[in-house]
Amino acid sequence: MRLANKVALVTGAGSGFGAGIARRFSAEGAAVMVADLNDNAGRTVADEIQRDGGKADFVHADVTKRDDVRAMIGATIEAFGRLDILVNNAGYSHVNQPLTEVSEEDFDRTYAVNVKAIYLATLEAVPLFRKQGSGCIINTSSTAGLRPRPGLTWYNGSKGAVNILTKSMAVELAPDKIRVNAVCPVIGETGMLETFMGQPDTPETRAKFVATIPMGRMSQPEDIANSALYLASDEAGFITGVTLEVDGGRCV
Repeated sequence: MRLANKVALVTGAGSGFGAGIARRFSAEGAAVMVADLNDNAGRTVADEIQRDGGKADFVHADVTKRDDVRAMIGATIEAFGRLDILVNNAGYSHVNQPLTEVSEEDFDRTYAVNVKAIYLATLEAVPLFRKQGSGCIINTSSTAGLRPRPGLTWYNGSKGAVNILTKSMAVELAPDKIRVNAVCPVIGETGMLETFMGQPDTPETRAKFVATIPMGRMSQPEDIANSALYLASDEAGFITGVTLEVDGGRCV
């Protein structure tokens, strides 16, 4: 059990990469707080983990609101007594379209969920980690912040911010024994797939995107979960500031 006796909080864990991370962490011994804006989806994941013999609970959270984030951290401590791993996974994107056609509302939401949420979670979690003497933060970024696709300009910029924040946080928090890393998935089979494509999910559309990935397929939640598991484990105890490409060679 690589995460035995650890407590993890995963945002956006009701579906996609977040659900995959929550399930994988539980399978490796962690108690998991499933945080999501969608109550039904989040509770379903927590219930599934419990049915499989794991420890999990659910908390409703809008990661763009300070009060929700504070309550999310508090609920984790109340349920499990501590917090060892924070996974800032919740994400949002505008539809793939020309950059001048993205609404101001979508722009603001993209940066609030993808960037501001990390700021808010840091304000609440870092004092706790400092008190405990250690901590691990994993940010779900994207290859969009490393090798951007046209049509997703403002989303690309938000993930570029996540990558730089990850490195800067890692340097600043290293003396506190708080590690900060990011995983950068390539386009994956999640609920946001058509948003990234900007067109219906058809075999022909998929083929166009898959053609840009040398290993010939999209990412799966388990790919991201396995990478996050390594970064959260003691095996990665000397690794911080990494933006790990989980992309089948897309960024090469």
